[in-house]
Amino acid sequence: MPPPSKACCAHDHDCEAADCGVAYSLYKHISIDQVRCLNEQSPGSCRNILRPWHTRLQPLEQPLRSNQDDDEQELLLHIPFDGAVKLKAICVIGRGAPGTAPSRMRAYVNRDDLEFAAVSQLPAVQEWELVADGDPRGVIEYPTQVSRFTGVHSLDLLLSGASGPADYVEVTFLGLKGEFAERRRQAVEAVYEARPVPGDQQRIPGIGEGSHWHS
Repeated sequence: MPPPSKACCAHDHDCEAADCGVAYSLYKHISIDQVRCLNEQSPGSCRNILRPWHTRLQPLEQPLRSNQDDDEQELLLHIPFDGAVKLKAICVIGRGAPGTAPSRMRAYVNRDDLEFAAVSQLPAVQEWELVADGDPRGVIEYPTQVSRFTGVHSLDLLLSGASGPADYVEVTFLGLKGEFAERRRQAVEAVYEARPVPGDQQRIPGIGEGSHWHS
């Protein structure tokens, strides 16, 4: 397993003027009603952090926070997309109390069955060390090894380890930078007739009494 990747200061400019929101627009392709998180303190709060780029610094009534009675200080976030995406970078912002931002992030792709016991044994596709202050200004970006994040239909992120003495981890914004490739193909349901219905042959030209071919 390679060492954890580092962050890079990719937003040392006016993000609104540079229109960074376009690059971080993958939130529009998330199947938000299917997003889930293990060990979140408030059920459903994981969906609050997946929002438009221009709202990233706005406070949340219910940020994503781990249970305080869990010594592991972990969150396992499952994010399904409505098609395939190429993920290029992740932005994680924690604007809560000092020391509550996670210190480490591990990513897994195209898995629907992960739980804490499984990820403890499963090598991550990529791992990052997160900045200690939680990136309260939203200027940090965690780049991916893009070749490993192409054709992604779902993304699982393990966010762990409070960066300070806090007994929980908290995230207020999660941004996903990349490209949307295609929508997921939907299954087509076809109904076939198991047995013939009497009389149907009379409605089909060339079948039934008196039918004949003209030459």
